[in-house]
Amino acid sequence: MAPYIAFFSTLSILPASSFARITEMADYVYGPGRNHLFVPGPVNIPDQVIRAMSRQNEDYRSPAVPALTKTLLEDVKQIFKTTTGTPFLFPTTDRVFSLLWIDQQQRLNFNVDVVESDWGYGADLAALDYKLRQDPSHSIKAICIVHNETATGVTNDLSAVRKILDKHRHPALLLVDGVSSICALDFRMDEWGVDVALTGSQKALSLPTGLGIVCASPKALEASKTAKSVRVFFDWKDYLKFYKMGTYWPYTPSIQLLYGLRTALDLIFEEGLENVIKRHNRLGTATRLAVEAWGLKNCTQKEEWFSDTVTAVVVPPYIDSAEIVKHAWKRYNLSLGLGLNKVAGKVFRIGHLGHLNELQLMGALSGVEMVLKDIGYPVKLGSGVAAAAAYLSNSTPLIPSRI
Repeated sequence: MAPYIAFFSTLSILPASSFARITEMADYVYGPGRNHLFVPGPVNIPDQVIRAMSRQNEDYRSPAVPALTKTLLEDVKQIFKTTTGTPFLFPTTDRVFSLLWIDQQQRLNFNVDVVESDWGYGADLAALDYKLRQDPSHSIKAICIVHNETATGVTNDLSAVRKILDKHRHPALLLVDGVSSICALDFRMDEWGVDVALTGSQKALSLPTGLGIVCASPKALEASKTAKSVRVFFDWKDYLKFYKMGTYWPYTPSIQLLYGLRTALDLIFEEGLENVIKRHNRLGTATRLAVEAWGLKNCTQKEEWFSDTVTAVVVPPYIDSAEIVKHAWKRYNLSLGLGLNKVAGKVFRIGHLGHLNELQLMGALSGVEMVLKDIGYPVKLGSGVAAAAAYLSNSTPLIPSRI
């Protein structure tokens, strides 16, 4: 019996361009006005965060940076909704998508039992239930699952996974990729018994790429003491040693990202984490209503799996979805997500996560309508925008600080 179960439901590498060529194309690349960034990460960076990061380097061993780090470690626990977890801030990025996570595990020589689902469907919980029932000796050591799959716009039910583990009284660790969910979707580390969760700075936190944020339960920390897997840069022991010393960093961190994270967290807490989650639900619902009004289908097959951070839109067979993405960027300075892997050419993705409001989304939906019309899809201009506006005008609350 495999010691790890990994759920699979999903990058394409763009050809590199030389710096000189990019410089020559600068005016063409940027165009007038702002780029409308509606990919599912990286996302728009708030002006307050940009200003916070605009600073010189500092000595990370000085008293100031450890003091800042200490508050960050305490406050990031709030976005995981944990009081018992131990957070780690890694100067790194993430490798998202379940397919790539499986690839990492296999490269590390883990015995991985891959549970595949059709694209657009959530994790096969019946298969999980069966596998745990067939494992009375508890040889399975971990369940690995992506909370929100950005390739297809599928959100998995983590509470249901926990219930299955508890039903079988199985001690396997629950490891969750929350890269595109934490700070945008409801995530409850303690309540759902998540043992390790991770997110990235470039998603709902609305920072540049460069920070991997991990939170580990006491159970996971204890398991790490006897784990035989190869670890160096990401070894928790190194961080914990420096935590005790009060210096926090075994490696040189990005000072600018730390100050950016401080401001990003302040913005989230000012709005209220629950309000942030509700805002993402409004934006996701509005987008889905627009897609329905256009006569197109959501790649996600059931409402229970709909994502509030990204919507993957299925196009008719006679349309190459890559042309939609290309045309949107070339003509309207609108960045949409490509279809990846098995859905390449079949879907385009609208990201609606991070520091984003209703009118920004409305502008993007209007742009998508124009692109659809340009490429020959028989869309009625204003149909999706009207559907989204009707919903948002009735559901968007007053800005709390302006009441």
